[in-house]
Amino acid sequence: MKNIVLSTLVALGLSMGGSAALASEAESHITDYEFSFEGPFGKFDQAQLQRGLQVYTEVCSACHGLRLVAFRNLGDAGGPTYGEAEVKAYAAQWDIYNAEADEDLPGKPADKFPANTSAGAPDLSVMAKARAGFHGPYGLLFNQLTKGMGGPEYIASVLAGYDGHEKEQAGTTLYGNTAFPGGNISMAPPLEDGLVEFADGSKNDVENMAQDVAAFLMWTAEPKLMARKQFGLVAFIFLGILGVLLYLTNKKLWAPIKRKEA
Repeated sequence: MKNIVLSTLVALGLSMGGSAALASEAESHITDYEFSFEGPFGKFDQAQLQRGLQVYTEVCSACHGLRLVAFRNLGDAGGPTYGEAEVKAYAAQWDIYNAEADEDLPGKPADKFPANTSAGAPDLSVMAKARAGFHGPYGLLFNQLTKGMGGPEYIASVLAGYDGHEKEQAGTTLYGNTAFPGGNISMAPPLEDGLVEFADGSKNDVENMAQDVAAFLMWTAEPKLMARKQFGLVAFIFLGILGVLLYLTNKKLWAPIKRKEA
């Protein structure tokens, strides 16, 4: 009995510790943005992806890379969907190291975005998927199922969550951020109102730019998201029809036996 009581107390202590950790993590405020690609029938907004690419190119690429994304993917259906000439022109803006020539050459559609070169700056290729842990306690998808919140919401909330406070810690400047766990982040505010001018005249305040680049990063992490949704819908319909046919077949096979028993 003594051992049972001790085990119960230890388990209770660990549970309380876990609850405290979750409560501490919950202090960060994540905004539940409504992205066009959410839900079973959602899809990427082509114009938003193009704006997000522009924000990445003009702002984020100074520190962060997209080493898993090829320039040619910008022309894929369901993505930014640029034409072949536009993809070539965009790729040529980048200097890509060529091992055969042992020098940097203008990029080609087959090349991938450069990797990040800044210390401590993570690659953004799968950032929206890497932050999927925000879906709920221990990654159980609660928030994703009930609120549609996930990696893109986290990214947009962090980019728009700077509160203007700064502090020095161990020789490093930390910036107050309402969305980042702990309330402080070492990355300086990357966005400011009017920093990027969009050709389509879309709003270029911090919050809208944050949503645009978050949507673009979701596409880099899930470029085949629309295809998977379509396949899932077809599979769901097929399984539904199959279920109905199996039910009717079962009734027909057992009907004579049930009549005899009656």
